[in-house]
Amino acid sequence: MDVGRQLAAALQAPLCIFLQGDLGAGKTTLVRGLLRALGHQAAARSPTYTLMEPYAELTPACYHFDLYRLSDAEELEYLGIRDLLDRPVVLLFEWPQRGTGYLPAADLLLDIRPCDSGRLIHIQAETQAGIKVIQGLAG
Repeated sequence: MDVGRQLAAALQAPLCIFLQGDLGAGKTTLVRGLLRALGHQAAARSPTYTLMEPYAELTPACYHFDLYRLSDAEELEYLGIRDLLDRPVVLLFEWPQRGTGYLPAADLLLDIRPCDSGRLIHIQAETQAGIKVIQGLAG
């Protein structure tokens, strides 16, 4: 949750974040921390079955995707992914490899792994926008 809070403080839309890690690694927990830090007070539901949860009321607006149950990457078209690409929003994708060919390039890659009693999170910038977020984390 702390990393999510720190990321929220450094975000600048538009931004695309890929969250990677095994089941139970903490991807959704990180997103919940980010959403809470941006002002979302209600419970943040995991989009495991709905595939996408919108948080358009936030600044910046966020869209949380969990592609674990995606049967075909083309289903992203029905979720309106193209419409979101033209807007200044933050896109958060769990299991992004299941959307290959339909997802935008990631600005940030977050790899989350269990480590002793906590988690190890590796953050990698893929674009200039990602580099700005990492610089915001360091500052």
